[in-house]
Amino acid sequence: MPFISGFTIVRNAIKYDYPVVESILSILPLCDEFVVAVGKSEDETLDLIRSIHSDKLRIIETVWDESLRTGGKVLAAETNKAFDAISPDAQWAFYIQADEVLHEKYHATVLQAIAQHTDNLQVEGLLFHYTHFYGSYHYVADSRNWYRHEIRLIRNWKDIRSYRDAQGFRRNNRKLKVKLIDAHIYHYGWVKNPYQQQQRLKDLHAYWSDIEVPEQVQTSELYDYGTIDSVTLFNGTHPAVMKNRINSADWEVHLNPNVKKLSLKNRILAKVEQLTGKRLFEYKNYRLV
Repeated sequence: MPFISGFTIVRNAIKYDYPVVESILSILPLCDEFVVAVGKSEDETLDLIRSIHSDKLRIIETVWDESLRTGGKVLAAETNKAFDAISPDAQWAFYIQADEVLHEKYHATVLQAIAQHTDNLQVEGLLFHYTHFYGSYHYVADSRNWYRHEIRLIRNWKDIRSYRDAQGFRRNNRKLKVKLIDAHIYHYGWVKNPYQQQQRLKDLHAYWSDIEVPEQVQTSELYDYGTIDSVTLFNGTHPAVMKNRINSADWEVHLNPNVKKLSLKNRILAKVEQLTGKRLFEYKNYRLV
């Protein structure tokens, strides 16, 4: 089996309640090593990462460049630091963000895809489906405002770089050639206590200086999850590593999946997608091969 390195970045994980330990543990069984770039934090994030007992884990301590604020460029810079620190022996690099978790039911699928495509150098990365949880562990955001796919496994080629706000990757500034695999990344960034969610959003301007913070976020202490345009109920199972976090949730959110607040444009596009199976005008930072 090819050598696989995992890598991620994290900062202020406790302050913003990121499930970074669960995130790392969810892909650690697939990795031969795991590099975590821990940014200088206002909390005990470094100790939290050190509490993960694994000889695969390697921590690098970093300081975020506060000048890279426009468009969240600092996230890409930090991601590149972690990527550059992985072993040169690695053939593949598995990137996962601090609020993302891979269900163990997809482990075999991921390993099979790696084995299948390693010798085909035309495949530069593997593309995953996304499930975006919202408000609580019971709801999934399902409008077209949420991205459906992203690259999370890349070749260990250093002309591949994290792109924009570290959501994707490019090679020499062109889109990567990728294969879509039948595995989902579970995104939990919008599932947290409304107070912590509000604090996280208030601080967004520190790293996205070009994003205007809505008045509701500036003036309220609690985030209003009811502003979502569309959700559906989640009927599946969560990753095993999330069990304790889910059981200890100290808030409740009640949303009505039957209530839709879509704009006229999105209602029309949703209808077209329902009839044709195609999502028109979807942003794709990759090229399927």
